[in-house]
Amino acid sequence: MNRREKWVSALAMTGSLLACALIAKGQATDWKQISIPPLHAFQPQQPRRVALPNGMVIFLQEDHELPLIRGFARIRGGSREERADKIGLVEIYGQAWRTGGTRTKTGDELDDYLEARAARIETAGGLDSTTVSWDCLKENLDDVFTLFVDVLQHPEFREDKIDLAKKQVNTTIARRNDEPLGIVRREAAKLVYGATSPYARVPEYATVAAVTRDDLLNWHRTYAHPNNTILGVVGDFDLVAMEAKLRRAFAPWPKGPSAKKVAAAFAGPKPGFYFVGKDDVNQSNIRMVDLGTTKDNPDYYAIEVFNQIFGGSFTSRLLADIRTKKGLAYGVGGGVGTAYDHPGMFQIAMGTKSGTTATAIDALYEEIDGLEKNPASADELRKAKDAILNSFVFSFDSKEKVLVERMGYEFYGYPADFLERYRAGIDKVTQQDVGRVAHKYIHKERLAVLVVGKAKDFDRPLSSLGPVTTLDITIPAGELGKKAEAAVPSTASKTEGKALLAKVIEGLGGDAKVRSVRAIRKKGTLLTKTPQGSMSLEVEELVAFPDQLWQKMATPEGDMSVVVSHAAAFVRTPRGSQDLPASEKEEALNDVKREPLFVTQHADDPRYSFSVAGSEKVGEVETEVLDVNADGAHVRWFIDPSSGRILRASARAVGRNGPAEQTTDYADWKVVDGIAVAFKEMMTRGSEEGGSSELKEVEVNPKVDPQLFEKAPDTPPGKPAQ
Repeated sequence: MNRREKWVSALAMTGSLLACALIAKGQATDWKQISIPPLHAFQPQQPRRVALPNGMVIFLQEDHELPLIRGFARIRGGSREERADKIGLVEIYGQAWRTGGTRTKTGDELDDYLEARAARIETAGGLDSTTVSWDCLKENLDDVFTLFVDVLQHPEFREDKIDLAKKQVNTTIARRNDEPLGIVRREAAKLVYGATSPYARVPEYATVAAVTRDDLLNWHRTYAHPNNTILGVVGDFDLVAMEAKLRRAFAPWPKGPSAKKVAAAFAGPKPGFYFVGKDDVNQSNIRMVDLGTTKDNPDYYAIEVFNQIFGGSFTSRLLADIRTKKGLAYGVGGGVGTAYDHPGMFQIAMGTKSGTTATAIDALYEEIDGLEKNPASADELRKAKDAILNSFVFSFDSKEKVLVERMGYEFYGYPADFLERYRAGIDKVTQQDVGRVAHKYIHKERLAVLVVGKAKDFDRPLSSLGPVTTLDITIPAGELGKKAEAAVPSTASKTEGKALLAKVIEGLGGDAKVRSVRAIRKKGTLLTKTPQGSMSLEVEELVAFPDQLWQKMATPEGDMSVVVSHAAAFVRTPRGSQDLPASEKEEALNDVKREPLFVTQHADDPRYSFSVAGSEKVGEVETEVLDVNADGAHVRWFIDPSSGRILRASARAVGRNGPAEQTTDYADWKVVDGIAVAFKEMMTRGSEEGGSSELKEVEVNPKVDPQLFEKAPDTPPGKPAQ
């Protein structure tokens, strides 16, 4: 026996002796032999409830672990109470409430004051309520609490902060179709609750634009009253002293009208298959949806156990069968959703590669059928209940979590001991209960099935499963879009529009020269505005008609290029490549459509239309205005009638801050290879300066390298990007 074999033998003998010793002492040698003791009784420290005569309810929870004090005020009235023509009001309100400051301090002054004390005061808007909170060191309570009361009762909603909040909401609107998960969640809610339901509506540019400062002030006057407010305070304080402090602060606050919950009907979705096309993805996001129920339903505890077994854990049937055994899903799960005061959603959520979309849906149907054929076993029931109860305490392992939960029960009118009832309710669930709720709440024939993905890559068409409704997720243009639509010419104005367009064509170099242009390359300097000041960048741009755009910028971190075509849209940096959001790709392609040379090449294209829209001064020149609809991309040109040169172009553009009127002033026209080119441009976006550019080189019909528009694999570290 060699040295290694002797060591192995000795270790094995040692292990055997140790096992014998443990057995002799009555200790387990296998995890299956471990005896699990029963759970301790769950008795969280309850906060103290104080009801003021004016209707305000206060909860106090002492916690002396750290010298911190936090407060949360929750006020009834949220986005579900918004008017349909002002959706987004509560989101704007929630931001501008804090940033807009109070009558005595601007939001910026509040920032400086609180930052010096390592404190915070925040506001937010939600579905059914708005909130104001503070967080501070114990020693700074008096100063911070005084400001908290001021923010709560006397917000100013300054116009500049309202504008900023609107831009942030518009940014969300502009980007909402970029991510498939965002699309599938939003559209699934519309299917279940209805597109106009308060529980599924989303802001649009027009509804955001309609919100005014008076709307925010009126909202505050309507809802911010003590009888609509629940306040919770947790931290290092004396209970008696804190109650006295809060009574002094809020007892004089006069009672106001009570908030009324919006009425809403819940009919559930129309069964069928629904599709949203998204061609820049390689996987499908799937949702099977229906109405769920509420937490005060007697079936709530059985539903919780069913969800754990079916699709709510790593050991659930959906995950074990569809992901682990069949390999069809990146992620899969779901169950019967419950909410406090309106029905939740039943949903099964799944992500699968595009080539297994229909097969994955078949597999989900098999799992639903299996609920009747293979009801929950005793082992599944035991594991599900153990998992729920063993993890339950971690959701309420701090006094603050218990306080917030208790405030929620108060807000929705649930029993004060609802939390304590949970364990007993789960314990009582039987196999028969699990089977009963599965049969009661899951109906395959009532499901709406939504798929977001790339149809041409599916393993078989969705129509093989049944009739398919394609959903339109186009973002409405708002007021700027309505103006653009109004620019479509009448029959009477077409002749004048074509005549003015002919002047532009001659000003650019004549019809033959214009039609000969296949691509144009420009090099120059871009001066752009940033929050830190002005920045000068060397830029190069190549436009290859009909739909290719390549831009390169020399930045302090290295060259960065933006590539856009119908096939792909991405940013290439020294660190690698990243796809552009769909909204930015669409806007870049519209920019190519609006390029004067490209437009003038389509003078006879029926998809392009031209109309004269009067005259307007640009500088000292009285220009003639031409409205152009370039195959859906609208632009307005201001033309010098004597030269045919475009002095200004104005178009609705959707950027990261939403839609705005983007204006470009052209100057310093020079002729290059027979084509007139503006060597200077000044850009504005809305009322803000967008920067300027000055060209140094222009090349007409350069050689175009097709590899510029191909998305190559990310560059290995240490090698320069192409």
